[in-house]
Amino acid sequence: MKDLHSYLSPIAALIPAVQAATATSAAIDLQSFNSAEVLIQTGAIVGAGDFTVKMQHSDTTTSGDFADTAAADRLGAFPASLVADSVYRVGYKGGKRYIRTVATKNGGTSIIAGISVLRGHPTDTPVA
Repeated sequence: MKDLHSYLSPIAALIPAVQAATATSAAIDLQSFNSAEVLIQTGAIVGAGDFTVKMQHSDTTTSGDFADTAAADRLGAFPASLVADSVYRVGYKGGKRYIRTVATKNGGTSIIAGISVLRGHPTDTPVA
């Protein structure tokens, strides 16, 4: 059996809950990792809640230094709008040290959603 467990380090970017406003995650440090995958899980949508997600990256943790990732820095694409009861994944292949996610409320009431980032391909294994 192959061992994936020792090569992944999960980070909660947005704790699964009812989201009723725009939410920006903390900076996620990719130092000592050579890949990252953003996983979005959604549940029920209330009041036609319309949310989008994007990924930003930076060389620092200063909020103003973060910029949206270009399509060339991603593997896959974020949906135009999150749909109830779905799972999405988008990889990061850019060269910045930090990434973060932004779940933007565009209208409606709320959505149940959570976002995790899986850091992978560590320079030193196993990861804790």
